[in-house]
Amino acid sequence: RSRKGSREGEEARVIVEGRDRLMATSGSGGNGQAAPLPYGIRFLQESKLGAEEREKLFLRPQIDLAQTKTRVEPIIAEVRKDGDAAVARFAKQFDGATLSPDELIIDVASAPWPQVEPRVALALDAAYENVRRFHAAQKRAQPLCMETMPGVECRRIAKPIEAVGLYVPGGTAVLPSTAYMLTTPAKLAGCKEIVLATPPRKDGSVCPEVIYAAKRAGATKILKAGGAQAIAAMAFGTKSCPKVHKITGPGNQYVTAAKMMLQADADASVSIDMPAGPSEQLCIFDLESEPAFVVADLLSQAEHGPDSQVVGVLVAPGGSGYNDYLARLSAEFSEQLEKLNRKEITKKALSKSFVIVVNSVEAAVEFSNGYAPEHLVVQTADPEAYLRLVTNAGSVFLGAYAPESCGDYASGTNHCLPTSGYARQYGGVSLDTYTKYVTVQKLTPAGLKRVGPHVEAIADVEELEAHRNAVTIRLNKVGRDLSFLDRLAALSSFCVA
Repeated sequence: RSRKGSREGEEARVIVEGRDRLMATSGSGGNGQAAPLPYGIRFLQESKLGAEEREKLFLRPQIDLAQTKTRVEPIIAEVRKDGDAAVARFAKQFDGATLSPDELIIDVASAPWPQVEPRVALALDAAYENVRRFHAAQKRAQPLCMETMPGVECRRIAKPIEAVGLYVPGGTAVLPSTAYMLTTPAKLAGCKEIVLATPPRKDGSVCPEVIYAAKRAGATKILKAGGAQAIAAMAFGTKSCPKVHKITGPGNQYVTAAKMMLQADADASVSIDMPAGPSEQLCIFDLESEPAFVVADLLSQAEHGPDSQVVGVLVAPGGSGYNDYLARLSAEFSEQLEKLNRKEITKKALSKSFVIVVNSVEAAVEFSNGYAPEHLVVQTADPEAYLRLVTNAGSVFLGAYAPESCGDYASGTNHCLPTSGYARQYGGVSLDTYTKYVTVQKLTPAGLKRVGPHVEAIADVEELEAHRNAVTIRLNKVGRDLSFLDRLAALSSFCVA
């Protein structure tokens, strides 16, 4: 197994290095000059790329999963064995926080409201309310109930997942926004136990803004733990931390690996929302877009971490006439980035990023759909024309005045979104994330007479005699022929429908 993991990791590394070499040798501005963008941002022209070269651009920086699992497995094993004591040990080892096992959990309802700056409290309240309103609107007014044929009634009922775990990252940034993005839909769905895990600070406390957001949105408990140890504690349960049935939320490669490993662990019996990798953004813009806005959006995502990636897709009809625009874009990068407090982190992210020129709206969206970004920003005069063609994206931001930051914090949509191309098969966190659906069927004797013979025939094909007999034994009791009244009732029902 380890040899296979190493081989797959080596293959992934070779593929990504091939992509990087491709970008390094494709940086002319259409006139043979050097790449016009700073900080190692690559410049490409789609018209000069072959199909294989283009596909490589859809790859993300790879994580060595074999090595990551090697580090995560013993952490999971220790938490499974020692519970709270192991979680406390890891808090000391990884977070520098000295906590006793009895200090790992905050009961949110009984905890006092933390001291938060009034302007911050006001902002968190407003953001929470927008998120609450948008997610509340996702509730279905009535459960699905219908007759598939007369006498055969089928229903679909929404039920909350009883206990859920929410992971709010810490480390290089404080993220109270993630606390209310995850807690709000869980509370609205009706989850009874909502455990929010977040890394403690060195003094053993939790960021007051995170506590404020968790309390406002309705979390029941806060677990002072980060990383794989937090995921394991919620998955297995400990003396102080309730066991949960589903874990949601973003995190680094160790958090993601722990989520995926525990989802496959029969003892844990836990599901997850989605695999979540480094943050990313793809921004579509044209020669009329405001360069300052384009750069501001790209930087807003690049500052998340050195492993973040941003992609610019410039629509230039005919694939030319863009050099002056790129010079303005370059100047904006230099001016805006140097003012950021996280500029060194941002520069590292930009070194893995690129801008590609395409010649049409259709080509821009086709490239975006292939990349399947977490965030898709469309800064063009007619963004709706692009939206109609979008199939793969976590969240879309339309127009010059819809910066991604608004979705990250306060517009109302959820910022917990699929990354690393998983937008091809996953959507972001929503009310449905914390909901399960129970189907119900109810048959009358007449309904069984109608559907039963079909069940018997299919059971015969599959050679499952007990399945067939469960129907046959009933039909032998009530008979197989429909009465005149049954036929008349079915006709009346058909006419009404």
